[in-house]
Parts: sequence; structure tokens; C-alpha cells
Amino acid sequence: MMLILIVTLLLLFLIGVPVAVSLGLSTCLAMFLAGDIPLMALPQRAFVSLDSFPLLAIPLFILAGVIMEYGGISQRLINLANALTGHLTGGLAVVTVVTTMFFAAISGSSVAATAALGTILVPAMIKRGYEKEFSGGVQALSGTLGIIIPPSIPLILYGTAVGASIGDLFIAGMVPGIIIGIGIIITVYIIAKKRNYAKEEKKSGREIGRAFVQAIPAIIMPVIILGGIYSGIFTATEAAGVAVAYAFIVGVFVYRTINLSKLKIILTQASLTTSTIMFILATAGLFSWVLTIENVPQRVAGMITSISDNPMVFLGIVVLLLLVVGMFMETNASIIILAPILVPVASELGINPVHFGIVMIVTLAIGMVTPPLGLNLFVVSKIASLRMDKLTKSLIPFYVAVLVCLIIITFIPSLTLSVVEWMK
Repeated sequence: MMLILIVTLLLLFLIGVPVAVSLGLSTCLAMFLAGDIPLMALPQRAFVSLDSFPLLAIPLFILAGVIMEYGGISQRLINLANALTGHLTGGLAVVTVVTTMFFAAISGSSVAATAALGTILVPAMIKRGYEKEFSGGVQALSGTLGIIIPPSIPLILYGTAVGASIGDLFIAGMVPGIIIGIGIIITVYIIAKKRNYAKEEKKSGREIGRAFVQAIPAIIMPVIILGGIYSGIFTATEAAGVAVAYAFIVGVFVYRTINLSKLKIILTQASLTTSTIMFILATAGLFSWVLTIENVPQRVAGMITSISDNPMVFLGIVVLLLLVVGMFMETNASIIILAPILVPVASELGINPVHFGIVMIVTLAIGMVTPPLGLNLFVVSKIASLRMDKLTKSLIPFYVAVLVCLIIITFIPSLTLSVVEWMK
């Protein structure tokens, strides 16, 4: 059955069948040809994969992110970031990174952050004399912070899949997100200095204050969400509901940019995004269930530990594996499939599940900007009218910077876990 499952899955991937459909078809075919479990169990298990209270946070965070996107938050965050960092060398590129870090603390999605900000910032950078490839590369890579900085949809999926605390995962994701953001900013500064890119005019204290005041409603949102979770006032799922209500109030009554016609667009976009993710979760959960009943996690554990039982070696192997997987498989599906297999091995070797989750998400985030399946690359290519190969080539210095950050995050667990311990 496992042979049929894996071979069918790979063949479907090769002919370009979508990931969710490939997972569902390969599982159904394997069960039909070689399994002794009634096929009626398949739809039942698919629905069981979605029957989870923590997963309810996903459609709610998606809806909150879309509301804030159409509610004018993007432009106000850009204005604030420009006031604070625009005067630095490569100022507008630095603004792109800083704004994306702000937006990541609201959207929970890499593609959403890239699309929402890229349509504004990429053309602006090109207009200011930045090379098109550089402009697109900065936005594409910055967008990966959308799934690292909490609240993050992949972190919710990981916590649900392995039973880890989503609150702890959110806390643990803050420092790695900041480290990677700083790494990207340093790379931007070095390249901008070498190419003599323009600086923005330094803002006065009054202008900075005005930009800050206008952005206060947007800045308060992640404070409410994360503060409520960390203080124990509400769970991650309840926080998502609060985020929707707050985003709606800000968009309608504070910024006054959402009307009835926009509300229809918002609900449609959020529904389409949610249905796509939920379909992937259902089929990936089904695929993961078959792997479990066939004892694949135990076999993988035995294979890896036969190479070495050193936790650092194991982490190194996992990082290399996930870098390759991220190039060919969508992030959410990768988490649902691989986390239940790898986490038991990590726990057996004494690796904290929260730290391991952060390593998984950061590594898979790099897959968002590596061909052939780098979703952020497709978004930016369309925005900037760029060929994929040219965009990828421009990212080489950034790949180096992010990989250095990944090594630091992976092999210095205290950077991730010390904040979690401090917050308890």
C-alpha cells in the first residue's frame, strides 16, 4: 500500500496535479487497491481532520487579514515605517521589510503580506531608481515573515497536528522573526550602499508623530491579539474572533474605508482562501492518517536514528530535508504530513516540540521564495512583470543571509525558548 501511495503521489506531482488533489487521489487509490479498510472511512477521516477547535482560528485570522488589507492598514503602516527608517541607505527597501514585519503581525499569511504590500511598494521602489529584480526580491523574501511572526497560520497547523501549545508557538516565533527581519535589512543596506540607491528625506519629529498617530489603530491590533493570548485572557481561536471584530470596527468606523461593496469582496476573498487551505488540510490529514496506520513515523524514526542519535545532527538532517520539500510542496500540506512523522523522533531525542516547530516553519518559509513552487515568487513576478529566473538570481545574497539566520535559530534553541520561559 505504501508503494502505491508514494509512487502515485509523485506521479501526480510530476504531471502538475494540485497538491490537495494529489494527496486525496493517491490515498484513495492506495486504500482501494491494497488496503483492508472500508473506503467509507476515507471521507469520515477527512472530516475528522477538520473537526478541531484550534483550526477555527484559520478562517477567522484570514478574514481579519483581508479586512485590514481593504481597510487601509497597508498604507498607514507604510507611512509609519517610512517615517522611521526611510532616511537610511536603501530607505524604501528597508521600509518594505519593516512594513512587512508589522503586517505579518496581523495577516498570518506570507502570500497575503506579499500581495497586499507588493502592489504598493514594488512599483514605488522601481520608480525611485531601484532595480526591478532587487525590488521584487526584497518584497518576496520579506513576505516570508508573514508565516514566522505570530499570529501565523502554519504555527496553528503545527500546534494542532502535534498537540503543542499554540500560545507558546506564537511567543517562540517573535525572536526568530525579528532575527530574520534584521538579517534582511542588513543585506538590503549592504547592497544599497554598493549600488548607491537613494535615501528618502528624513522626517521631522512632527511628521513621525503624525504617522504614528494615524497607525495607532493598526498597531494596537497585534497587541490585543498577542497580549490576550499570552496573558491567558483568551485562546488563539478566540483571539482570531476578537481580531475580526476589531478589524471590522477599525475599517468601518475609524479609517472609514470599508463599505458594503467592499464587504462583499472581502468575504468572497476570505472564503476562497479558507476553502483552499481547508481542502489541503482534509486531504493531507487523510494522507497522514494512512502513514500513521502503516507505522511510517516509527520507520522514519528508526532510519534517522540509525544514522545518528545526536539531536544536532538530526536537526541538520531535518533542515536539509525541509529545504528540499519546501521547493516542491505547499507549506501547510508539508506541515500536516511531516510534523506527525518528525516530531515524535525529535521528542525522543530530547528536542523541545516548540523549538522544533519554529525550525520547521522557518525552513519551510524559505520554500516560499525558492523555485519551482515559490508562491511569493509568482506573486512578485506578476506584480513587477519579471521573469522567474531573473528574480531568483537577484535573491542569492538574501538566501545566504536567511540561511545564516536559520542556522542560528536551529542550533541555539535558547533564542526561541527563553522568551517562552520568561513569559510563563
